Amino acid sequence: MTYRLLLNYQETYQEIYMLKIGVIGCGAIGARICKAIDTGNINAQLVAIYDRSSEHCENLFKSLENKPVIARPLELISKADIVVECASQAAVRELGLSVLERGKDLMVMSVGALMDPDLLKEFILAARKNDCRIYAPSGAIAGIDGLKSASIATIDKVVLSTTKNPKGLSGAPFIVENNIDLSSFYEKTLIFEGNAKEAVRSFPANVNVAASLSLAGIGAEKTHVKVFVDPEATRNIHEITVIGDFGMFTSRIENVPSPDNPRTSLLAALSAIATLKKITEPLQIGT
Repeated sequence: MTYRLLLNYQETYQEIYMLKIGVIGCGAIGARICKAIDTGNINAQLVAIYDRSSEHCENLFKSLENKPVIARPLELISKADIVVECASQAAVRELGLSVLERGKDLMVMSVGALMDPDLLKEFILAARKNDCRIYAPSGAIAGIDGLKSASIATIDKVVLSTTKNPKGLSGAPFIVENNIDLSSFYEKTLIFEGNAKEAVRSFPANVNVAASLSLAGIGAEKTHVKVFVDPEATRNIHEITVIGDFGMFTSRIENVPSPDNPRTSLLAALSAIATLKKITEPLQIGT
């Protein structure tokens, strides 16, 4: 009898104190995160989902065994311990402060929004005041842990070179504003070169990794970015070079594009899942 009561107590305790997650954005990344929670890959409870597209919400809802609530943003925030943004930079600007002011943790996938120094400062102040956290997963790149470590001393140079198939760059503001015909390229070609702030503004759905590098390293103005288009590319390639007091390291990632969205990489969704697992598990590995 005592053993059964103990089991019931443990089950009730886990149910009450299990991390409650709300996901904003039910596209390729959001759906994969939700399914990871639903299958138990993340020891947490998916309590609510939201997307401006009711079709995206309904399709995701139907695919889940443990049904969350389809909620409007403020209701979703009230139900969750942590809100995961997988929608857009606009969604970060619109809803991020509401999350933090209510004392809820915020995970930002559209990290480019944090390139606005005023917005970032406002978020950090709100998080400190309300004792909550802002998480920015490493996304589609490797080497963030090394960059964070190197930044404790002096970093002289950070360069990111991104290569994508024309389909992965279609619709980007830089492409549209400059009337670039992506079908006109027959070999790998440099189409953009500038700092991370300019890169994120020009390719908001393509190079959020530049924002992550900036936040972990020497800032947006000093982080150099090159964007190449390559009609022969079958993967999204990110090459990173970091030089500083520690020495030098390079990183090259050849990402498989997400099956549902060629503009993003599968690794981006996996990094969010890994971050949520890190939050919910007692053993912490890496910087």
